[in-house]
Amino acid sequence: MMKIDKEISHPIHPLHKLKLEYTEIPFNCDGCKEAGIGLKYKCQQCEFDLHKACAVAPPISIIHHPFYEKCEFQFHYNPPGAARRICDACRKDVLGFVYHCKRCGFDLHPCCANLPQVLNDGEYNLYLCLKLSSSCHRCGGKGHGWSYRSHCKTYHLHVSCVKELLVENWQAMYLNVDKNKVREMQTRIPSLKGTLKNYHGHGAGRGGKVSKCCQIAGGAIRVIVSAILGDPTAIIAAVVGGFISK
Repeated sequence: MMKIDKEISHPIHPLHKLKLEYTEIPFNCDGCKEAGIGLKYKCQQCEFDLHKACAVAPPISIIHHPFYEKCEFQFHYNPPGAARRICDACRKDVLGFVYHCKRCGFDLHPCCANLPQVLNDGEYNLYLCLKLSSSCHRCGGKGHGWSYRSHCKTYHLHVSCVKELLVENWQAMYLNVDKNKVREMQTRIPSLKGTLKNYHGHGAGRGGKVSKCCQIAGGAIRVIVSAILGDPTAIIAAVVGGFISK
């Protein structure tokens, strides 16, 4: 197991050391500008946080990814070039730290680059896929970047769709807005279980498979979200409770 330093120095925040801590409250990473949860490096004197994946990436490093065998992804503190850059995994804007392949033009957020190829929710394995063979259970489409699928290949969910669900839930739970407005927003946040049932609404003949697929969703969404937020081991019930509620 790789050793994790409890305290580090980082070039983009040279004044103070950053200490490793664990949080179940979502934060915004000052490196990649994406949401995070679980293990992070935090400045005790400033409002400054980094995903573990962002904090430990060497300033001059090249990584390879099994989805892009010919690519060499170099780490950058800022998106290279003047053009808008989009992460090829989650299809979201690149606003900070990024792995970029100069030859092919592909970009990956650090947390996306570190998404596990296989996730286990305690009962089932979920597999990271470059392309979908079936429609996503959230949006009904096949595009939008990478996805996770269940071992039975009946449950598919885009990484981008999980991020959208999370942002909706995060806004409702943590933004300082009127309580009635929060309640209204929470009622509009789709339950993933409900989404799966609605998506399969006309498939009564496949009842057994549909039921099993919906059962998979409850545990799967927790591990997918925690992986996307930078910590596949995080306990994140407090964050995702809104959109997986029954």
